[in-house]
Amino acid sequence: MKVILFNPRSSPARKPILPNSLLALGALLEDRFSYRIIDGNLEVDPVGAIEVQIERDRETLLAGTVMPGPQLKETVPVCRSLKDRHPDLTIVWGGYFPSQHWESCLRSDFVDYVVRGHGEKVFLHLLEELSAGRPLERAPGIAFREEATGEPVSGGMAPVPHPEELPEFPYHRLDVNRYARKTVLGERTFSYHSSYGCPFFCNFCAVVNLVDGKWLAQSAERTAAAVRRFVEKWKADAIEFHDNNFFVSERRVAEFSERILPLGLGWWGESRIDTLLRFSDRTWELLRKAGLKMVFLGAESGSDDVLQRMDKGGTATTEKTLQIAEKARAYEIIPEFSFVLGNPPEPEEDVSRTVEFIRKLKKVNPWSEIVLYLYTPVPLSGTLYEEAKASGFEFPSTLEDWIRPDWVDFAKRRSSQIPWVSDPLRLRLRNFEGVLNAYYPTRTDPRLTKSRRWLLRALSAWRYHSGIYHFPIELRLLHRVFRYQRPETSGF
Repeated sequence: MKVILFNPRSSPARKPILPNSLLALGALLEDRFSYRIIDGNLEVDPVGAIEVQIERDRETLLAGTVMPGPQLKETVPVCRSLKDRHPDLTIVWGGYFPSQHWESCLRSDFVDYVVRGHGEKVFLHLLEELSAGRPLERAPGIAFREEATGEPVSGGMAPVPHPEELPEFPYHRLDVNRYARKTVLGERTFSYHSSYGCPFFCNFCAVVNLVDGKWLAQSAERTAAAVRRFVEKWKADAIEFHDNNFFVSERRVAEFSERILPLGLGWWGESRIDTLLRFSDRTWELLRKAGLKMVFLGAESGSDDVLQRMDKGGTATTEKTLQIAEKARAYEIIPEFSFVLGNPPEPEEDVSRTVEFIRKLKKVNPWSEIVLYLYTPVPLSGTLYEEAKASGFEFPSTLEDWIRPDWVDFAKRRSSQIPWVSDPLRLRLRNFEGVLNAYYPTRTDPRLTKSRRWLLRALSAWRYHSGIYHFPIELRLLHRVFRYQRPETSGF
């Protein structure tokens, strides 16, 4: 059986980020199954590239990794079209979206199997069973249509494999140099994934369903060796760690930092606020010297009550968010704070309190990057999800509904589908975001020259200081001249 591992286009800009999930699958297929990786972010005509492989090999299996939103919107018509032209083509989906919404996937007529959760070993098992012609059983990580009834069935989530025990990524399957990107971290930035999972249970986070509180990581030695390989072989000067939580273990982070000190890298990762506050001053100094430029942190709310209802844990407080902002400033590390606003049952109050808290946070550390999202439910038991359902919220039941524009926006946490958030409140948040990002222009956008930053700040100062965010027409017009917000946070 020949296998095509397909990475659907993730955005209109086709941002080239190494398809680490497919590399993880490919690592287990080496010397067992013939496969090729096709990346929709690099291929001019990914469907044509897939067609060439299908026509060359009769027994072909297409596996795609699917995130909700733009990537799902790209994947549905591609797979539907391929299945129409090649009815014998076996199509397998994996990734965040099918892991959670596997029934919707299998109720379509073009998805044959779903791999749920971290599917490296599960996918290999699925290939072996299909190749041998054996009937599938309800094994963890595999969902399929029952032969007798045609109904979707699942064996639950796959167990999380230990990344230290998995093979090295097969980079020889890709032209790695094509993935070098210029970022605020460096001229040649690459991505890497060194750990799986997160030990926390925030009830708005999709990761919880996939790992159930497990966190497993490569050793500091192996992670540093992978980074060194990027430097020596592909001239990397920056690394983005796409781990769900890179900083869980202080000992691991400190050892990793010591090992990469001579490399002169810039790097980025994601952490918890309370976790980093427990780090010693020695570790913070190591992080700075080792090139940590930015760290992504889930501040989430300006209300301690909402933080508790999010199941952020008893140690997550707004005061600690201010403390980490101050500490990051002292060590010249830029904190990226994400906030989830409009939480039920009182979204107006939630937005008001968080907006005021963000203003306070900016006084403590003006370098802080602020990323704003609307609360969007995940299928996870908890206070917020139950309140969302009580307000009339329902997930779509078909893939056709999931790729409608309003549900694509939902996946980007910009949806008008949230019944408890009114249009005036949504507009109010959008206007605040526009003023905030003009008065404090992001440091991550190389297009923003010193003169442009000055102009943005000058035009927005009166609005920011007065708190009058309504109808910022002058900023919207300026935004048409040059875009000054990062795409993921742009509200205009």
